[in-house]
Amino acid sequence: MKKMVRSWPFEDPENAAVITTHKIMKRQSPILYVSHDDDDRMWQFLDGGDVSETEARILGLKEVIDIDPSLIQLADLPMGWVAWRETKFNQWISEKR
Repeated sequence: MKKMVRSWPFEDPENAAVITTHKIMKRQSPILYVSHDDDDRMWQFLDGGDVSETEARILGLKEVIDIDPSLIQLADLPMGWVAWRETKFNQWISEKR
């Protein structure tokens, strides 16, 4: 029997560096705001609140997807766009920033 291989849906590699927060990394806050920055191609996965530099963390893209698999829905979010939702149970809304 052949094993089904799921392809990686993002243009960026699984180990691409992304910005998130300590609380998201520790699964204490949900990801409610995503930015795919136009200037540096970076992804930011945040909880929607203010973030201090001391709270910021760098993870690999796949690590963040493992924390919240619903982020796969945003794999085609263009650079310069943001997405948000009210709670982790809501649908993503996106727009050009």
